[in-house]
Amino acid sequence: MKRLIFSILICVFAFGVKAQEMDALFVSMPDNNIPQLENAWRKDLIDLFKTGKEARLKNTMNGFSTLKNLTSDYLLLQVTERSTVEMKLLPLVNNTNVICMVKTVNGPVADSQVEFFTTEWKPLAASDLFTPVSPDWFIKEDADKNSTAFLDATSRLDMDLIQYSLSPDSLTLTATYTTPLYLSQEDRKNVTPFIKESPKVYTWEKFHFK
Repeated sequence: MKRLIFSILICVFAFGVKAQEMDALFVSMPDNNIPQLENAWRKDLIDLFKTGKEARLKNTMNGFSTLKNLTSDYLLLQVTERSTVEMKLLPLVNNTNVICMVKTVNGPVADSQVEFFTTEWKPLAASDLFTPVSPDWFIKEDADKNSTAFLDATSRLDMDLIQYSLSPDSLTLTATYTTPLYLSQEDRKNVTPFIKESPKVYTWEKFHFK
């Protein structure tokens, strides 16, 4: 574990240790992370947001992107009608941070990708900082997994769709199982009794989500 911390810190120090806030990081982000918005447009969105105006601009997809929330360590961007990007600064040690980025696409059900970067936008291995939740986690522990009702209902869960969301106010990451929302109304009704009502919540602890 100490080796992991050391490796991350070496990477952070190698690419810059200057403390930055989210607005500056959003502007300096490589264009390939959000190809719908060029650097200058991201700066314009921030300026609009800070002046209290609607932070909404036309993007390269001939749609509109809206900056919905921005604090010193958090950002929420509605990239397109069906996609969002969230970013959160997560503290390490010695005033260094890593960036957690969550990209979510509604197609039509929300499904997310979680990525990590240094504050100089050097990619970090997500597997070192976060373990994706298994769909099996969302099945109730007391479910009779040998029953005909369970086997029939869960056989409809033939894809893994999970929405991740960052908190603007705390160092948490929430995982919500969205596969049931993809099912027909009848199939969803049959599977609901076997699915936990609460999402899984991760908490950032020093150098990883736990």
